Amino acid sequence: MASVFEILGWDHEEVKRMLSEFETGPTAATGASADQLALRKKMAQALVIGESRHEAAEEMYFWPTVRERLPDGDQLADLAIGQEQEAKEVLARLDKAEADDPEFEDLLAKFISAGREHIAFEEAQVWPGLRVVLTEAEAAELGDKLEQAKNKASTRPHPHTPALPGVLKSTGPAAAAVDKVRDAMSHRGD
Repeated sequence: MASVFEILGWDHEEVKRMLSEFETGPTAATGASADQLALRKKMAQALVIGESRHEAAEEMYFWPTVRERLPDGDQLADLAIGQEQEAKEVLARLDKAEADDPEFEDLLAKFISAGREHIAFEEAQVWPGLRVVLTEAEAAELGDKLEQAKNKASTRPHPHTPALPGVLKSTGPAAAAVDKVRDAMSHRGD
């Protein structure tokens, strides 16, 4: 069973890889073809889906653990959830933008910067303290909860849903079901 740090670390590495691809890939402004722009849009959808699932799982299980187990947990969680809220708003707009729209690249640039900042904050400011207070078994159990939550989580950002574990655990499955139906009907994420 993978620990919480492994699960989140794998997600972070995947996001960083995607962000690098976005930075080096062709854009509408640099003369990308229609096929390249379609691929860029598909990559953005994959980013939105992955981040939506990741953040929902963190808000249900990771940040409550940080609040409970670290002396400055409330402060750390509040800052991180604020970052995640801003990211959800950007991702919701990015998900609707087309790759040939200049706003698409503006939103991507904003997310790239914020995403890297959030990952660095989490890994440097939160993980070290949590590694000290969690046993190996607790870290593995939290990793398992995150993995299960990600598999059941919404595939779209919901910036107007409060980032409260109880709310997310009760309304999240319904939102995820609706999102997955919408995805299937529109072939989003295929």
